[in-house]
Amino acid sequence: MKMDKNTALKLMEEHNKKYFGCSLKEATKQQVYQTICYVVKELLIDKNMDFSKQENDNGDKHIYYMSMEFLVGTSLHNNLYNLQVEDAFKSALGGIGIDIEEIYEIEPDAGLGNGGLGRLASCYMDSFTSLGIPATGYSIRYEFGIFKQKIIDGWQMEFPDDWLNLGDVWLMARTDESVEVKFNGYVDEYTDENGYHAQLKDYNSVIAVPYDMFISGYDTKAVNKLVLWSAKSPKNLDMAAFSRGDYLKALEENNKAEVISKILYPADDHMEGKILRIRQQYFFVSASLQTIVGKHHKKYGTLDNLADKVSIHINDTHPALCVPELMRLLMDDYNYGWDDAWEITKKTLSYTNHTVMSEALEKWSENMFRDQLPRIYQIVAEINRRLMISLNEIYPGDFAKMDYMAVIANGQIRMANLCLACCHTINGVSKLHSEILKNSIFNDYYNIDNSRFTNVTNGIAYRRWLCQSNPELTALLSELIGDGFKKDSMELEKLLKYHDDKEVLAKLKQIKYNNKVKLSKYIASANGVNIDPNSIFDIQIKRLHEYKRQLLNVLQIMHMYRMIKENPKLDIPPRTFIFASKASAGYFMAKQIIRLIVALSNTINSDPVVRDKIKVVFIEDYKVSLAEKIIPAADISEQISIAGKEASGTGNMKLMINGAVTLGTLDGANVEISEQVGEDNIFLFGLKAHEVDELWRRGYSPTDYLRANAELQAVVDMLTSNVLGARFDDIAKSLLTNAYGVADAYMCFADFDSYCKAQERVSETYKDERKFMNMSLTNIAKAGIFSSDRAIGEYAENIWHCR
Repeated sequence: MKMDKNTALKLMEEHNKKYFGCSLKEATKQQVYQTICYVVKELLIDKNMDFSKQENDNGDKHIYYMSMEFLVGTSLHNNLYNLQVEDAFKSALGGIGIDIEEIYEIEPDAGLGNGGLGRLASCYMDSFTSLGIPATGYSIRYEFGIFKQKIIDGWQMEFPDDWLNLGDVWLMARTDESVEVKFNGYVDEYTDENGYHAQLKDYNSVIAVPYDMFISGYDTKAVNKLVLWSAKSPKNLDMAAFSRGDYLKALEENNKAEVISKILYPADDHMEGKILRIRQQYFFVSASLQTIVGKHHKKYGTLDNLADKVSIHINDTHPALCVPELMRLLMDDYNYGWDDAWEITKKTLSYTNHTVMSEALEKWSENMFRDQLPRIYQIVAEINRRLMISLNEIYPGDFAKMDYMAVIANGQIRMANLCLACCHTINGVSKLHSEILKNSIFNDYYNIDNSRFTNVTNGIAYRRWLCQSNPELTALLSELIGDGFKKDSMELEKLLKYHDDKEVLAKLKQIKYNNKVKLSKYIASANGVNIDPNSIFDIQIKRLHEYKRQLLNVLQIMHMYRMIKENPKLDIPPRTFIFASKASAGYFMAKQIIRLIVALSNTINSDPVVRDKIKVVFIEDYKVSLAEKIIPAADISEQISIAGKEASGTGNMKLMINGAVTLGTLDGANVEISEQVGEDNIFLFGLKAHEVDELWRRGYSPTDYLRANAELQAVVDMLTSNVLGARFDDIAKSLLTNAYGVADAYMCFADFDSYCKAQERVSETYKDERKFMNMSLTNIAKAGIFSSDRAIGEYAENIWHCR
């Protein structure tokens, strides 16, 4: 849309007066921030109304994207950029002495996600809109998102993230569209002349209140919505209890209801946490599907054509209850028989699996599930009964296979199998991951009907991660290849014609240096550590999990530390290792690894012999807005998970498009990055997925590697010697014994030597500036394939079959 600075200023003055009763010059920065958000939100609402009318007139198919997580991050900069009005607002504010960059810094991250899953969902919402595809995201309006992380005496401490304090400016409550969600109770079953009926009685009711967040896209007429549900009690106050002075009892029902939308991913290492999680999942699924089905029936007067006009996508197993809930609505509320309801449900639902990690393939206690969701349990049990009859015909007498494929078995409800039993399409998120699903964990379902399985490699909202986060690089790209890449990421390949162009390589080097200076200033302020922007910025930023192997990175740094201590004149380019990561609150070993990183940082950064050659920094409270500062400054992108465990990764793509060179295993989307750039433009190491499997089959013994490698033994000894100012016996035990499960479960020892050699290649290559910058240029040029626009286009064509 077009807007000049005078129009922008007029709109801001009007809104500031309306909401705060003063002129823009008199307003506080926080008021200015809120004023701009109100203006932009109104622009988005107007566009959404026009787009919705167009969709309605055309009879377009609508996509509903169901996800427990949407890691939105900040919205102001993204919306101004997408609407193409950033320059107008920047100029208008500059005219009255306000720096828009300072306003951007005020906005809190909407941390409604834990990591890659939630960030991917937000990238996809951007691409739905940019491509003009009618879509709605559904999730929960968590009062407190992913926690604020503080490092205190080396330990991660978690604090509430009250993002709604300023973040709610983007939300629009729709209290008139609230729906009732029912828990507990019992099922009253009866038959009359119209057939079988089931009705839930004596249930506990929770009211789901929708809040709309409007999602912009780049250079498009479309605006979509992310709908976030907030939980309320139908009874705000028990007046009888209040009158007799029992004030806590008076608020008890309200508190019980509101806890559902209180916090993202409550700890589930106790029964109360498990109950809360299943209630969260059903709450948002039921509220969403009631709304979707009700809206469709109101428009068409039938649900026979639901699958023609609606696609409901299950993003990982958390929304798997879409299967029985859609069946419940069709049968109990709209009087469909089982067979017809099942056909509609199968044709409407699709499922993305995001991981092969067992903890993400959710399983719930059958007894707990039955108690919380009695009618839903009945439907799941019937799905399972019919599935077992079908499987017994396909695999007669193979009870082990049938048990593995069952939705209910051994006292557990298996959410992934619930999706596999129903959804018309199942996809993985990288070529390797999809092959693992087909050939391993979902192989039995694949063998029955392989046409249901496909791959859609993940993608990123590259305009956010390149155009907004790295304006200098974006300006250079526009100068060299034009602006076409802002609409079509594949246009980035035009940059390849500047391969080995000394002038262009020098400009790329300077831009990288400028970004490193910015990050260095942030680290100096946040961590009190001065780092050299001329050093290699070696970056690993992602959720802390053992399979992602931050520990392998640390062991290699300890090796480098030992080498420099033994030879202070070691000829290596200076290196700054930068970590940013959050560990789940109840994940003991992940927290121990953070403590180790912090201890290693303190040891190295205070050692005059070592600190000019290597430094280690752990930046606390990792989030989207922090990633936007770190990623443009990266030289090396650490993607070092054990092969076969990372489904895809998207941080690798964000770093790649900003010119970082990947150091990684052939895992997840690293495989496809390697195919794109060629092995000369990536630093590969480690076992391949099939080699990992073969090693487990032969019998992996980490102590064999320890005995064969004296340097590895010396590094491991550091963990228990107090040389780092503390002992890390638990980490050592996890590597050497079965005290915390399988010893070295993610094969850090098996890949240690290969990883160290790869790091040596990094150092040698970086000394050759021309070679390294050509690698960087190639990574930028070949990153276009990893756009979320491409991914959503593939979903639309191959899975949802929409325009």
